[in-house]
Amino acid sequence: MPTYQAPLRDIAFVAHELLDLAGHYQQLVDCEALDPTTFDAIVEEGAKFAAHQLSPLNAIGDEHGCRLHEGKVTTPPGFAAAFHQFAGNGWLGLDKDPTYGGQGLPPTLGFVIHEMLCSANHAWTMYANLTGGAISTLSAHADPVIKQRYLPALIAGRWTGTMCLTEAHCGSDLGLLRTRAVPQDDGSYRISGSKMFISAGEHDLAENIVHLVLARIEGAPAGIKGISLFVVAKHQVNANGQVGELNGVSCGAIEEKMGIHGNATCVLNFDGACGHLLGEANRGINAMFTFINESRLAVAQQAQAHAESAFQGALGYARERLQMRASPRLNPEQPADPIIGHADVRRMLLTQKAFAEGGRMLAYACAQDVDRLHHAGEPALRDAAARRLALLTPIAKGFLSEAGNEAAQLGIQVFGGHGFIRESGMEQIARDVRITTIYEGTNAIQGIDLLTRKVFADNGQALGELLAEIEVFARAPAVPAELAQPLLNQVAAWREVSAALQALHHNDANLVGASAFDYLMQSGYTLLGYYWLRAACLADQALAAGSDEQAFYQGKRETARFYLQRLLPRATLHRTLIESGSSNLMTITDSAFGR
Repeated sequence: MPTYQAPLRDIAFVAHELLDLAGHYQQLVDCEALDPTTFDAIVEEGAKFAAHQLSPLNAIGDEHGCRLHEGKVTTPPGFAAAFHQFAGNGWLGLDKDPTYGGQGLPPTLGFVIHEMLCSANHAWTMYANLTGGAISTLSAHADPVIKQRYLPALIAGRWTGTMCLTEAHCGSDLGLLRTRAVPQDDGSYRISGSKMFISAGEHDLAENIVHLVLARIEGAPAGIKGISLFVVAKHQVNANGQVGELNGVSCGAIEEKMGIHGNATCVLNFDGACGHLLGEANRGINAMFTFINESRLAVAQQAQAHAESAFQGALGYARERLQMRASPRLNPEQPADPIIGHADVRRMLLTQKAFAEGGRMLAYACAQDVDRLHHAGEPALRDAAARRLALLTPIAKGFLSEAGNEAAQLGIQVFGGHGFIRESGMEQIARDVRITTIYEGTNAIQGIDLLTRKVFADNGQALGELLAEIEVFARAPAVPAELAQPLLNQVAAWREVSAALQALHHNDANLVGASAFDYLMQSGYTLLGYYWLRAACLADQALAAGSDEQAFYQGKRETARFYLQRLLPRATLHRTLIESGSSNLMTITDSAFGR
């Protein structure tokens, strides 16, 4: 069973060398005091909690799962105690508003902590990150009375939060939802309906659970234009923020899932539960997207975190497992060598490493824009951050979840037959990470969102700004041409494919759907290539300066070369598939699927 250890040196590389977070914080409001020493100290404490408290509970959570009895869910042994310790030490409020008990630190720091928690124990971490999403949504859309009533308890971890969208008859097509809201004389609403796939919907970690629920007010328009967002607590909350009687919310079942067994995925029934409107009536989707977009970035990190865990497990095993003779021999005195000496094992390990470390660069870069969105003093900087973040979010969620799944499968493969059995822990990683390509919108939906709402909607302006930034960097004299040119070729291809799809999709109703996934993957491979090229240049500078960390920087340089030469060319395949059009999918008759 692999034991997680936070990759603190690589986290520091991304935070301090690649992204210069200290200089970044100096440009933000109320973040200037966070210096590198303080940053590292907080991260080290988070790493200890992840390694010592959460990692030992990971297999326990998978084995025991959650149990439902008479409407109440019991989480796996140790989960509640760990949550109380986490909340009691103030981690939930790390980057939250000090007005309601938070510490007001920049979101990038929260992203770093979140990655380590996910690597150590994905299922447990979901209780915390869903609460964070509820806090952000209430902060953005609730009126002052509701904020004061709910936010202090959520930030303190006395209560947790959920997002309630899905119903049995509608998955991502939220316009079909049937949950209804009936206005009351006191301004509240009575919420009735059923929601499914509600992560952390019922548990024993906190005294109350705050559900953010999409519902349709009586008489509202059909479709998504008639959906509103409500806050509905498991226990009613009085004007002073005190917990009262049960509120007509019950857990009807918990799902028997492939993975993340330690998190209770619930069917929730709302039977005339008291709720309060968040934001404007009939604009619930707009308000809920605060939660959805934050969750998409959280899912990107979940997948990247699993890539890290799979790499750590596979690397340790590959250094110890003796099988056959390598060339050159690593262990000439023995009849066999560690499998890390074999070319194909190195291919798998380097792929895992490239995805784990490259994904970290992309996730933290997204976090920088979240910082700017909330803490930049100038409106122009906030607007630019919002545009860039809107573009990067579907790429990060979609691409990194596919990469995380591949890294997990490679982890099993490195272990061989031992990876297929539960004892190694690698098969749990593969089961747990699988959900990341599905929830918060499947990756085809991410690709459609990327194309239609991000690239087509502004005629490629935000994309053009990103591509120009990459080209300026890659063409700089100090950047090695043998590494830069493959990236420049893919940037040109990304631009050409984007323009072609924008020009042609009006004539083919199926072109976007047929191209979306491959466009997402082409985008992701190219974008990760940009971060690996930047990492290679930093490594070259450190090596040229005579750094005493030669092995670290040499490893960074060699992984960058591997990515740009071995993984980046996959983008060309995705372009080829896009250019094949939609007819090879849509002109096929239904009988072709027959048996």
